[in-house]
Amino acid sequence: MIKSFVIKRSHIVLMVCIAVALLAVVLLVRTPSPTPAITVPIQERTIDLVTVEYKATTKDGKVIEAYRWDPGTIIVHKDEPITLRIHGINGVLHSFYIEGTDIKGEVKQGKETVIQFTPTKEGTYRLICQTHSDPNHNGPMIAYINVN
Repeated sequence: MIKSFVIKRSHIVLMVCIAVALLAVVLLVRTPSPTPAITVPIQERTIDLVTVEYKATTKDGKVIEAYRWDPGTIIVHKDEPITLRIHGINGVLHSFYIEGTDIKGEVKQGKETVIQFTPTKEGTYRLICQTHSDPNHNGPMIAYINVN
């Protein structure tokens, strides 16, 4: 006795629909291929700082002063080219250095000092005025450069 299978047209249509549905699920679930990153050139950023003096007279007539950089905290990114433009507003002369770097210089009253650098390590770098380094010299005059 010979057995034969009869496949109806409706069964063929059903199998094709199931195959298409499985293919669609596989295509939706599979991990997408990585998209290449677009590199955007890092632009140099300019930050303006000023030297500031606060002066007051106490009740007994004593004049007290304090110096600072303004802004006192700067946030930058690692490998971001930075230009600091420091404007000498108050104080005759501010000799300074940036801790952890080779950068040093002077800011004179009425003048602008420009520093260009690119921080390569994360951390906090202190911009320290050597003229006003402690309370005996109307300081400390320190700004913080936070590198993320």
